[in-house]
Amino acid sequence: MIGGTHSAGSAAKLKSEAFRVAPLDITDRAALGKMPELRRVDTLVHCASSGRGGPEEYRSVYLEGARAMYFMLEPRQFVFASSTSVYAHNDESWVTEDSAAEPERETGRILRQAEEFVLARGGTVARLAGIYGPGRSVLLQRFMSGEAVIEDGGNRFINQVHRDDAAAALLALAQTRARGIFNVADDSPTQQREIYEWLAERWRRAVPPQGSGDVNRKRGVTNKRVSNAKLRGLGWVPRFPSFRVAIETDPELVAGLI
Repeated sequence: MIGGTHSAGSAAKLKSEAFRVAPLDITDRAALGKMPELRRVDTLVHCASSGRGGPEEYRSVYLEGARAMYFMLEPRQFVFASSTSVYAHNDESWVTEDSAAEPERETGRILRQAEEFVLARGGTVARLAGIYGPGRSVLLQRFMSGEAVIEDGGNRFINQVHRDDAAAALLALAQTRARGIFNVADDSPTQQREIYEWLAERWRRAVPPQGSGDVNRKRGVTNKRVSNAKLRGLGWVPRFPSFRVAIETDPELVAGLI
C-alpha cells in the first residue's frame, strides 16, 4: 500500500504510518509516469482536497487529477471521493443515489464531470457528506469559539460523517469492489438549530444568536437529508451513527476545545 499527498511536508507528517506516504502532484502526468510502483495498482482511491480553492482548483484537482491518474496509472479499480453537495435539493427531502444530482454552482458541476468520467470507466463514486473528526469540526469549533450563528432559523438539515467512518466506507468500497455511486453519511441528518441547542445544553452555554446564512457558499446552499441505505447494504455500519454519539464517545473530537 502507498499513499500520496500533495506536499513533502504533509508526507513527512505521515511518516509513522504503516505504509509509505509520498509527495505527489496528481495533476502532473510526467510525475505520475515516474512512479512505476503505482502502475496498474489493484485499487486507486482519489480522495483529495481543493485546498479551499474555487472552480479552477476544483477542475485541476478533481477532474484533471482523475483523468491523469486513470490514464497514467491504469488502476484495476478506481474509487473517486466526491461530495453530497452535488444534490441541490432544498426541500428537506431524503436523497438517494438515484436522486437528481444537478448542482447549481460551478464547483459542483465540475465534481459531476469527474464523477461521470470515473463511472464511464467502470469506477466507483463515494459521495461524502461533511467530514468531521479530531481537529476538524466546523460546527463544534464555531460553537466553542462563540462564532456560531443559527442561520435563517436553523431549519437546514446538516449531513455529516465522522472521519473514521468515511475512511471505513472507502475501504469497504475497495474490498467489495462495488461499482456505481454510494452516499457516505451517518444515520442522522440533523437541523442546524437542533445541533446548536444540544451543544448549548450539554456544556451549559448560551444558544448561538440568530443570523443570516452565507448565500455565496462555494458549493451552494441546500437543505436535504442524505440516505446511506445503499452503503449499509454492503455491510458498512457507522461507528458514529450521529454527531451526538461522536461527541459523547470520541474524546479526541473535543480535545483542546473545552
